[in-house]
Amino acid sequence: MAGKEYSSYQRDVISRYYDNLDAITLGRLQELVGRLYLADSEAKQARLWERAEKAMVTLKIKPAIIEHIMNKKDVTVLAKNIEDWLDASRR
Repeated sequence: MAGKEYSSYQRDVISRYYDNLDAITLGRLQELVGRLYLADSEAKQARLWERAEKAMVTLKIKPAIIEHIMNKKDVTVLAKNIEDWLDASRR
């Protein structure tokens, strides 16, 4: 199977997506915080925490920080870290 040829427009869209992947992932993490606050079952919380962990790995957060957040599984700790990461990304 030959590689797919993309138009110039499609290449630009793909390029912008990957250029902004960190911002997109941080936005998704922010949404997860809200969903974690509202999660009504432990199974739902577990799935959301898994997604949060994957997002942090995608953002290349230090493993020690990820481990700390995942051990605590406290939404306020995650929210505070996201706030710090957003401040750092704006600089």
